[in-house]
Amino acid sequence: MQRVPVVDNLHQALMPTTPARARKWVESGKAVKRWSDCGQFYVQLTGEPSGRNTQDIVIGIDPGKLYSGIGVQSAKFTLYTAHLILPFQIVRDRMDARRLMRRGRRGRRINRKVIFSKRAHRQKRFSNRRQGKLAPSIRANRQLELRIVSELCKIYPVSEIRYEYVRADVDLTSGRKKARSGKGFSAVMVGQKWMLKQLEQLVPVVKVEGYQTASTRKHLGLAKNKTDKSKLEFNTHAVDGVAIAATAFVEYRQYHTIKVDGGNWFSSVAITPAVFRVIRRPPYSRRQLHLMVPVRGGVRRKYGGSTTRYGVRKSDLVNSPKGIGYVSGDTEKQVSVSNANWKRLGQIASCKVRLIRRSNGLIVA
Repeated sequence: MQRVPVVDNLHQALMPTTPARARKWVESGKAVKRWSDCGQFYVQLTGEPSGRNTQDIVIGIDPGKLYSGIGVQSAKFTLYTAHLILPFQIVRDRMDARRLMRRGRRGRRINRKVIFSKRAHRQKRFSNRRQGKLAPSIRANRQLELRIVSELCKIYPVSEIRYEYVRADVDLTSGRKKARSGKGFSAVMVGQKWMLKQLEQLVPVVKVEGYQTASTRKHLGLAKNKTDKSKLEFNTHAVDGVAIAATAFVEYRQYHTIKVDGGNWFSSVAITPAVFRVIRRPPYSRRQLHLMVPVRGGVRRKYGGSTTRYGVRKSDLVNSPKGIGYVSGDTEKQVSVSNANWKRLGQIASCKVRLIRRSNGLIVA
């Protein structure tokens, strides 16, 4: 049975409860309904709780380059799972486009009819060879994971975060040490140090290696889809998040006796059906003052941005005759409404669109 998160009147996280008990609290006025930014329903008590004792609840994070998995686990229940669609490729493509636009503008500004020493080349204003720089695409990936984890820590009494750590000096296929070179580093490894530093500000963090995740997942009988990792299902990435969190409750230990050397699993954890969410950032374009090619007359058309001319913003959740969806654009008389997969439901007259809530920077399906 699924569990409903509970917070007190000061929004301090308490132990989750059953849906039936949460329903009775809401009907009797002891609690009110709430929704978190990560798509999780929870209740907030209006009075003092009967107790504040909590059990261990662990968040497991399986970071990736294009997708990440998150699981929230206790010893008796799986509380929450999520599949994150990371903005790595979108940010990288937009950074490449920005570089091309800047190169074009600088090229048009320079008078190539004069000698090189007299051209209007701008000198560098600062040293761009800083150490510890994090690429925008990597930072965007880790920031999305950090946003979801911070939202979960607000509604669950999280005691620990477990993060799958990729070692730079070990070949994950053979387990042997390899030379430290640029070819061996992946996009997942680059932001690990920064991410761990941010997570440690929330709760204690434990690093879990890949082989521990695989062995724990096998021990718990969880199946992983390794053929198509882009599928929006639990078995692609969220399953690893649950397995990583479960390493806090089960452990494989070696034992040695006079006659036998071996190992066995100790303690236990229960994997139960839980809420599954697919989360991504709104994929609309940012406002651009300059497009690729300048138009004749110097008047550039409006492109991108989060505002519309009807009082709603892009990625606001609205109700329309085509159903509940997100604002994805506007025309002269209509508002474009899209579903959670950013597929357009229709272009609807602005007078027929009703705002449900403002955008929180996340699209949850």
